[in-house]
Amino acid sequence: MDNKKLEQILTKNNQPKFRLGQIQKAIFRDGVSSFSEITTISKDLRDILEKEIKMLSFDVEKVLVAKDKQSIKALLKIPGCHSERSVAESKNLSPDPSASVGMTEYDLIETVLISPKPNVWSACISCQVGCAMGCKFCATGKMGFKRNLTAEEITDQILFWKQYLRAENKISDIVFMGMGEPFLNWENVSKSIKTLIDKNLFGFGSRSLSVSTAGIAEGIEKMAQEFPQVNLAISLHFASDEKRSGYMPINKKDNLQSLKNALQKYFQTARRKVFLEYIMLDGINDSAEDAKILTEYVNSIGNTRLLHVNLIRYNVSPASGDENLKPSSGNRTQFFKGKLMKRGINVTIRKSLGEEIQGACGQLAGKNQQPL
Repeated sequence: MDNKKLEQILTKNNQPKFRLGQIQKAIFRDGVSSFSEITTISKDLRDILEKEIKMLSFDVEKVLVAKDKQSIKALLKIPGCHSERSVAESKNLSPDPSASVGMTEYDLIETVLISPKPNVWSACISCQVGCAMGCKFCATGKMGFKRNLTAEEITDQILFWKQYLRAENKISDIVFMGMGEPFLNWENVSKSIKTLIDKNLFGFGSRSLSVSTAGIAEGIEKMAQEFPQVNLAISLHFASDEKRSGYMPINKKDNLQSLKNALQKYFQTARRKVFLEYIMLDGINDSAEDAKILTEYVNSIGNTRLLHVNLIRYNVSPASGDENLKPSSGNRTQFFKGKLMKRGINVTIRKSLGEEIQGACGQLAGKNQQPL
């Protein structure tokens, strides 16, 4: 929702200042899906707004609902790259310029809702079309990078889900863990965070927001300064540089030592728990030796009471294009957890929701696809 344009329309039509607040409450808090539903304003004004402004900056292409109704995925159609400048900017942001693509009329992104318990929802939102990180186990990384989403396109994903759920259900948490690397679009991501926590707009608490990064050290330090109460999650996945560089190209720029230094600086400002995400890959990073190396790395960072390892079984995705990757077995995952616990590491096996509709961690590919 373009708040600046809304304000301009109201000014042009000689509306009193309080009218903006009335409309924003209906949109951002009550979840109305059209201006015609806002009964606190006149019909004439409703008609003007319907003609002159769109509530959402994208069109909804498709919504998939899992059979257990615990996860919902939306495919959204947004305007594509509009200029040579946008393509040039994408190349500057990408560690691998060949991963960037040219201009398109429109693009597809995905956003997901998961329900860990009845009537409580977590929204997973995207910040880029595609991703420049190129992680081998992630379907989004196979797309390459197309463009950054604007702050409006990011927050509109939450607006869409509020419209979809209406008042019957509550979005309790928002995670920047969809398509894209948040710290490579920090200007728009930080703007979107400010909108989401604005008491006159969405009104979410800072602690209900989480930002997930593949490991951009500079971004971690920026976030600690700007949003010390927003949660941080790091896609670690490997505790040795050799393995991590083989599967996550970002490690060649920001290696484990760089990440360690960034986290130590982070804890000087922010005292929030940091989540270390660790995808369990069969025969690759799930051995007793891997658990030992991970323990040593976590302990070397310090502030171990504020570090929590989330073990996530790899979610197979046809879009990832790597048939050699398989999830660790349930027994192996429990074995790995036990090794960490014995060494005093805070660890949880995270329940994965959304795999049925290709909406789980690492599966978002921005494609018009059917569930498996």
